[in-house]
Formats: sequence, C-alpha cells, structure tokens
Amino acid sequence: MTFQDEKNPGQRADSVQDADTAPAAPETVPPEVDAQAAVAQMLVRLQTERDALAAKYNAAIRQLADLDNARKRIERERRDDAARHTAHVIESVLPVLDAFEHALAAHSEPAYEDYRKGFELICRQLMDSLARFGLTRIEAVGKPFDPHLHQAIERVESEDHHDGTVLADLRYGYKLRERVLRPALVRVAVKPAPKESEPAHAPAESDTPVN
Repeated sequence: MTFQDEKNPGQRADSVQDADTAPAAPETVPPEVDAQAAVAQMLVRLQTERDALAAKYNAAIRQLADLDNARKRIERERRDDAARHTAHVIESVLPVLDAFEHALAAHSEPAYEDYRKGFELICRQLMDSLARFGLTRIEAVGKPFDPHLHQAIERVESEDHHDGTVLADLRYGYKLRERVLRPALVRVAVKPAPKESEPAHAPAESDTPVN
C-alpha cells in the first residue's frame, strides 16, 4: 500500500467497488456472422414471395381452365340445341317425302309420265335440300336386319335369301348425321319352317308274325 492509500483508505475502497460494479464491455460479433444472418433472412423472404406468386399463378390457371370449360360447355349446348331444332324441323318434313314416294309408286302408267318427271324433280330437290343438313336415307334392302336401323313389320319365308335379310322397304328410314331419325319399316326373310316328317309305315296284318 502506498502512502496515499494509507492516507485515504475510504477512497481506495470506493474505487475498488466502482471497478467491480462497472458494466462489462459489449462483445463484438464477427462481420461474417451478420452477413450469413442477413442472407438467411433474405432467402426466407424470397421463398415466401415465391410461394405467394406460385399460389396466385395456380389460382389464375384454375380460373382460365374454368372459363375454358364453361366456354366449351356453352358451345356444346348450343350445338345440341341447334341439332334438336334441326331434327324437329326435318321430322315434320318426312311425311311430305313419304307422300312423294307414294305418289311416284302409285302412278307408273305411261299416261302419268310427265307428272312423274315433275314429282321426281321436286322430290329430288327436297331431298337435296335436306341432305345439306346431314339427312341420309338408310339403305335396307339386301342388308342383314339391324334392330338399330330397321323395324320389321313383316316376315316372309324364303329359301333364296339368308335368314334375316331385308327383302323390301315398306317405309324409308332416315339418319341425321349419326343419329337415327326414323328407322326403316322393312320386310324380312326367314327360313322356312321344317316340314313335318311322314309317320312311319304301320306293318300290314300279313306282315305280323304268327305265334
């Protein structure tokens, strides 16, 4: 202890106490640690923004898909409505075609030749006009019977045709594109029924053996 310390012992004690209670100097953080933390925070923000953008993009894609599906559905319903209206109009015209066919079939005499030519021309023009909408006549004669295209209203036994062959059109059938608008009424060939075999010849009395 120095002479000054011995002279002022209280002052020395206070100095020692102040030194013990003084705050410690802050620890210094290396610059590279601060840079890594900043990069990590930036990556987190970037990932968050990327996720938000991806969610918005997916939502926009779904909305576009919904709009495209709605557009296709409306177009399909519009086509179906147009097809139904067209079919309804053509169905109302088919009896007129039938009337022309009956008139042409009924008057085949030479005296009606000029009338036949006029009827044939009108009938052909009408059929050509309807064909532009997709109407076609179902070919039946000589074809195998098809219940989806034909309606048999008469069956005729025939040995000259295969069983189920259409022999005649009694009323023409029509298709509107792929849809059967009206089946054809047809006459169909069937196999003749087998003839019953003759009963076996009964033995005569003279043939009966005598016991």
